[in-house]
Amino acid sequence: SDAVDFAGAVTYPLDDLDGFREDVEAVVDAAGTEAVAFGCMDEWALSYAEADPDGVRLPFAGSDTLDDVLNKSALYATCERLGVPYPETYRLAETAAAGTREADASVDEVAAELGFPLVVKPELKRDFEEAFGTNVIEVADREEFADVVAAASEEGIAVMAQKRVDIATGKDHSLASYVPPSGRDDALAVVGNAAVRYPRNFGTSCLVETADEPAIEERALAVLDDAGYHGISESEFVYDEAREEFLLLDVNTRPWKWISMPVAAGANLPMAAYAAVTDASYESDGVEPTRWVYLRDYLSLLAGDDAFWDQLSAADWRRLVSGAFEREGDLTTGVYRPADPGPAAKLFETEFVDREYYCSC
Repeated sequence: SDAVDFAGAVTYPLDDLDGFREDVEAVVDAAGTEAVAFGCMDEWALSYAEADPDGVRLPFAGSDTLDDVLNKSALYATCERLGVPYPETYRLAETAAAGTREADASVDEVAAELGFPLVVKPELKRDFEEAFGTNVIEVADREEFADVVAAASEEGIAVMAQKRVDIATGKDHSLASYVPPSGRDDALAVVGNAAVRYPRNFGTSCLVETADEPAIEERALAVLDDAGYHGISESEFVYDEAREEFLLLDVNTRPWKWISMPVAAGANLPMAAYAAVTDASYESDGVEPTRWVYLRDYLSLLAGDDAFWDQLSAADWRRLVSGAFEREGDLTTGVYRPADPGPAAKLFETEFVDREYYCSC
């Protein structure tokens, strides 16, 4: 990308935190100036806070606060106390030794209460994802449930069982926000509706639109405020058709796939965070209706799902192909931008060979 001035390989922080710190400090030294860190994964944000490398300014809360937000057990306990709806969840006795809170039920008790299928989630994603290659596992029966819990116990990972939510397709919403150290009253926030996912019911966002949902903003900011968190974050909600309400699933304390949507809408969250720890200044002029599309996934959905109808207009497609969307209209994109072709070119280079593409966020 044309936005990159300096780049360097660094040690994976979960393998070697000291090595990570040294490598980051070397990149900062090469740049010849102090830097502001934005970790692109939860564990990277937490590692920046724990490593505290010289020459790096952190535009988000410290490691203790991050732990309180990223720990699902603590997050749902906060929701319970504040009256913020969340999926029915049980901390499991079989992994309680690795947990941060008391267990609610055993495998047998949860199986009887929730039935199947159900979802197994860890208290903390990073260790679970390292062990299982994913951050959530859906189990179809008691035997599979017991096997996953036993494997987690063997790895020393605390897990919870969660009722599988009857999610309304197209109604997932998130609060994209920057909360400054002064607190929620000065927060900059935009609600985004993940109107289209790929695959449709359980995939990643590929079309996101600004939305007017004051209750989501209020609930998400209340949770962040209770934790004492400042920084950028995405608070994820799904709409439960059975309960007829939005449920808080997760809070991500780092940039996410569609973070350029609030930027295009008029809420430049990273710039607000950057300005808070530097001499720069930033003030939003207000938020305008905006849509964001990730064309790789969106085109795959159009090509492979006969039941899906295109949500973009002919004028939208003309602006996308010509590059005019960068100057006019209410549409922005992920990765693809003719004025900065590097990320899209890299995507093409890796799409048809045995190499992985890394997300530009």
